Amino acid sequence: MLRIAVAKGRLLDSFFELLGKAGYDCDSAAQASRKLVIDVEAADLRFILAKPADVPTYVEYGAADLGVVGKDILVESDKHVAELLDLKYGLCRLVVAVTKDSGITKVQELDFNSRVTSKYPRIAEEFFNSLGIQVEIIALNGSIELGPMVGLSEAIVDITETGRTLAENGLVVIETIMESTARLVANRISLKTQREAIAALAGALEGVV
Repeated sequence: MLRIAVAKGRLLDSFFELLGKAGYDCDSAAQASRKLVIDVEAADLRFILAKPADVPTYVEYGAADLGVVGKDILVESDKHVAELLDLKYGLCRLVVAVTKDSGITKVQELDFNSRVTSKYPRIAEEFFNSLGIQVEIIALNGSIELGPMVGLSEAIVDITETGRTLAENGLVVIETIMESTARLVANRISLKTQREAIAALAGALEGVV
C-alpha cells in the first residue's frame, strides 16, 4: 500500500474527489474520516490523517510515502521532501496585514523593529529580511488576528482565503508574500522503492488536474 499523509478538512475532501476522478475509488475512506489511519484495499492506499503542519514531517521521515500539504506549510517547514505536483485546489494567500486605523499602506511604512505575529515565523523573517526591514517576529499558534487588536504586534503574517476574517477584525492587507495551493509531495527514498506506484498515482492525478 502507498501511504499518504493528509490533513482532515477541505483539503482531504478535495483530495478524495480528485482521486475519484483519477480512477482511485476512495469513497470508503471519505466515510471513515473519524479514524486516524484508513486503509482502502481496493485502491491499495493507506491514508494517515495528520495535522497540516505535521504532514511534511511524516513524509520526510518515511512514515508516509506521499503527502498532501499547502505550499505555505511546505515552505515554512523546510522539510527534505520532493514536490511532485501542484494539485490546483485550496488556493489562499500568505499576507502581511495591519489594523485599518494604523494608516499604513505598505510594509516599508512599518516603524523600525515593529513586532509581527505569525504562525509562519520562518517565511515572515525571510520576507522582511529580503526587503531590509528590521522587525521582531513573534510566533503564535492561535488566532493571529488578535496580535494587533491587543497591542502585541503592529502587523501580522497570516494565511487568508477571502480576506473576510481579516476585515471582520479591522485588519487590511498591505502585501501578499505568496500564493498557496495544495501540493503532492513524496519521501525521497519512497520515490525509488515505490517508483511505479507513485508514478502511476501522480500521473493519474496530473491527468485530471
